[in-house]
Amino acid sequence: MKRTILAILPVLLVISAFQLSTTHTTGTAPIITPDVKSRINATLKRFIDSGKTVGVSALIFEKGKEVYFNSFGYADREAKLPMDRNTLVRIFSMTKPVTGVALMTLYEKGAFQLDEPLSKYCPEFTDMKVYQGVDANGNLILEPAKRPITIRDLTRHTAGFAGTDIPALAELVKKANYMAPTNTLSEMAKKLASLPLQFHPGDQWAYGPSVDVQAYLVEKLSGKPFDQYVKETILDPLKMTNTRYVIPENDRGRFAALYNRSEDGVLTRVPDEQANSFNTKDWALKPGGFGLTSTLDDYMKFTQMLVNKGQLGKVRILKSETVKLMSTNQLSDTITKRLWLPSKGRVGFGIDFAVRTQPPANKEENNGVVGEFFWDGAASTVFWVDPVNDLTAVLFTQLVPFDKVKLHKSFRDAVYGEFESAGGK
Repeated sequence: MKRTILAILPVLLVISAFQLSTTHTTGTAPIITPDVKSRINATLKRFIDSGKTVGVSALIFEKGKEVYFNSFGYADREAKLPMDRNTLVRIFSMTKPVTGVALMTLYEKGAFQLDEPLSKYCPEFTDMKVYQGVDANGNLILEPAKRPITIRDLTRHTAGFAGTDIPALAELVKKANYMAPTNTLSEMAKKLASLPLQFHPGDQWAYGPSVDVQAYLVEKLSGKPFDQYVKETILDPLKMTNTRYVIPENDRGRFAALYNRSEDGVLTRVPDEQANSFNTKDWALKPGGFGLTSTLDDYMKFTQMLVNKGQLGKVRILKSETVKLMSTNQLSDTITKRLWLPSKGRVGFGIDFAVRTQPPANKEENNGVVGEFFWDGAASTVFWVDPVNDLTAVLFTQLVPFDKVKLHKSFRDAVYGEFESAGGK
């Protein structure tokens, strides 16, 4: 017996060492310990004390329970209004996953298939043309798209919609003004469909109005205004009562100010009439890609639904297999042009989420666990869902341009510990 134990001891030691080295990827030991809470507090406070942002708050749940909340600085510096968990913020592109969930509730009802042409339901997008350049006279050279835009293209940003980085297309985009708040989703779609595509569907990953077209598709398939469908299908069942496009008059005192950080680090308040214009008037446009405002607790309900595989308490929003599909990388290796997506880490893209496919390559890269899915917003907000550790995190601030101060990386390092490669730091 003693000989047997001695024989297997090296194996046990190897297993033990492996378990210690993979604490953050096995989901066994808790991530948020008292020491980690202190590290997060110190990290977030440092961003306020150093003047990198005006206010910041964070909420983390692990295994279904709140394990961290704190806030630092101001929601409104000029009014000396502290940042807290009831502060309303502009979540910008963190609206996108909400839209994706709304769309996938219709997928579950059999309303569409992901690889069907978008034009089957939205005829405006039939026979799309693709930009090939300009001739000697400055006229656009176009060719027919090699294949139709599919609904899957919409969900993973491979539709090819025109952006502003090519001057000839930028001029057309500006003229079409398809995202004007006075447009309905139907008017937005017609104007967008009149423009040539920037690349053939499926050839590249390029961020753009795809999720706004998803919102239009939700309207077409459900027969209801998009914001009404989202409210009835997601917000009301999850009791996300503070998540809205339009903030009522009596709640505007909780609405955070938006701050711009200059290249030399000066924080200037964006004028309220500019920062608040979209969320204090009931515009015709209810976009799928941006526009919602929310609180930490509200958005945490959404992330908890996702980490619980589509369910929160007794409320089921999606089937577990649908959440799995949404959080699985949909980008093939043939899609090599991915704009700035690689700056998020070694990730692919699922259905309205980035999906981490490999561990960080080095300590400069954003930290995280393989299998997590996440997204962020233009005012430097971020959330992620870590199914391995049953952990969800939401970080709020109101800072533009987007995260030039590397708040997200610092927050992730505070949560998980600075990344260590197999050979050490």
